[in-house]
Amino acid sequence: MCGIVGQLNFDGEPVSAKILKKMTDAILHRGPDGEGHWIDQNIGLGHRRLAIIDTSSAGHQPMISADHRFVLTYNGEVYNFRELRTELEAKGYEFDSQTDSEVVLYALVEWEEEALLKFNGMFALALWDRKQKTLLLARDRYGIKPLYYFQTYKTCIFASEQKAIFEQPSFDRKINKRALLEYFTFQNIFTDQTLTKGISILPAGHYAKLNLSEEKPILRKTCYWDLKFVEPRNPASREEYVEELDRLFRQSVQRQLVSDVELGAYLSGGMDSGSITAIASESFEYLKSFTCGFDLSSASGLEACFDERSTAEALSYAFKTEHYEVVLKAGDMERCLPSLAWHLEEPRVGQSYPNFYAAKLASKFVKVVLSGAGGDELFAGYPWRYFRTMVNENFEDYIDKYYLYWQRLASNSDLQNLFSPIRKDVDGVWTRDIFRDVFLTHDESFEKPEDYINHSLYFESKTFLHGLLVVEDKLSMAHGLENRVPFLDNDLTEFAMKCPVSLKLKNFSGDVRINENTVGDKQAQFFQQTQDGKQILREVMNRIIPNEVADAKKQGFSGPDSSWFKGDSIEFVKRKILQKDARIYSLFDRRTVNDLVGEHLSGKTNRRLLIWSLLNLEAILESEMISV
Repeated sequence: MCGIVGQLNFDGEPVSAKILKKMTDAILHRGPDGEGHWIDQNIGLGHRRLAIIDTSSAGHQPMISADHRFVLTYNGEVYNFRELRTELEAKGYEFDSQTDSEVVLYALVEWEEEALLKFNGMFALALWDRKQKTLLLARDRYGIKPLYYFQTYKTCIFASEQKAIFEQPSFDRKINKRALLEYFTFQNIFTDQTLTKGISILPAGHYAKLNLSEEKPILRKTCYWDLKFVEPRNPASREEYVEELDRLFRQSVQRQLVSDVELGAYLSGGMDSGSITAIASESFEYLKSFTCGFDLSSASGLEACFDERSTAEALSYAFKTEHYEVVLKAGDMERCLPSLAWHLEEPRVGQSYPNFYAAKLASKFVKVVLSGAGGDELFAGYPWRYFRTMVNENFEDYIDKYYLYWQRLASNSDLQNLFSPIRKDVDGVWTRDIFRDVFLTHDESFEKPEDYINHSLYFESKTFLHGLLVVEDKLSMAHGLENRVPFLDNDLTEFAMKCPVSLKLKNFSGDVRINENTVGDKQAQFFQQTQDGKQILREVMNRIIPNEVADAKKQGFSGPDSSWFKGDSIEFVKRKILQKDARIYSLFDRRTVNDLVGEHLSGKTNRRLLIWSLLNLEAILESEMISV
């Protein structure tokens, strides 16, 4: 797990060693174990190393092939590297290290882009072919590892984080107001744009190639793999699906235990992380586990139940883990916000500061941690979302309903008022079209509720899960910690996409209506009516963890912010986003912000997601990473 950077100048201008060094220095936190630079006139590659597999100097990058034709800078872990190495050795390749990096290098040499489909793991990489003068950039299937790029008619610059690109003296760090509208519509950015104008993120499951021999070199993106949730034509029996899921889940966790440094696991009170910890603990005596809890002395309502430490401690006792906890208070969110904003670089899904502290805790004891991300998106863990869009007249009706649900921060009318100071800069941005475009690469056949749910699972894996993965990467690597996600094993994912919806959900009535921003316990409202979601996964997990955990209702990983924003943190909220000199008012209408935030402070509406987003944006603007 590492950080990568690079620059290719089209006009032959030499790459500056000084600037390349500044780029790798900017992401030192991603790889504190070493750095490397390689420059050949107008091409330069850089690397920061977090040594996980073969920690010797043999794993130094950028890595050069034996014939000196190919140069690789690579970030990630390919868990099936030993099997691929055996294949390559049979073809005559010789290896100088025990790293997966060297296997990735020669796999790309042998199979070119087809190698990407052979990799089971997470990665972002750049490969330079010195003979053909071609640059290959690639990102893993699910987008676990990020890769950003900036291109003009003269140069192409790329890096694991945007802040490395900021080190280019000529780069103008301006805010992307269109992406800002996208974020404040969906609390996420669905396109390949970022909050920084001119910088794009390579989409998950894509590679991009640039041929320097062309008259006008340009990165050309290609989708090499995509998610596809489909109903099987000839489904097997329920028992067969259960047994296969059991096998694949255990296999996935075991695959991701490969490491030459100490490994641990996040352990909440939930089913997903609990089951991963249970399987991992079979291979380690006293596996280290980590839980983030919350001080609920000032929480009320639903949020009085947000702390899962007691369940996590019970699981730790059951699986004999060496367990560590951190307990967050309202002031912890306030204290970490500047550092959090710097590492995230742009707001994405959810209140992410608990993830920051969880990673900080884990990094004190281990260099690798397992997490439960992906289980909800693959096995229908958010059923209150799907029931809103099960019964539709046609595809466009489905889009309209689902689009309205995903306006998570404010309504269209409120957004128009909010963005009125910069309305001319966002004219022509139709967020419904952005929403609909997510489905353009997917089959649009709809016949029954299961089809709509499968399309919802596709949508949420492409957008919501991707946002979660970007956040997890940034906040784990902020502390030099590798975050692994066993649910996103290739074989397990392929199984989940072809698993019948009827094995994931049991209620298809389509008559449940739960508002994400409602005041009160929306999940309790839902579960009282359905007790649904992740059915087959629960059945398998009942074999692995206590029944009361496997059968418990879904609990998100977030703090009691709704209560804190009205109580312990109310002065912080007022000072940061309600003062007339707040920087967000160079973009937003002050009266609209005051009205919307006031609705939360009065208890009329739960605006915790909006308040968090405004605080996050204010912190980014205060950091001066980007300017208006």
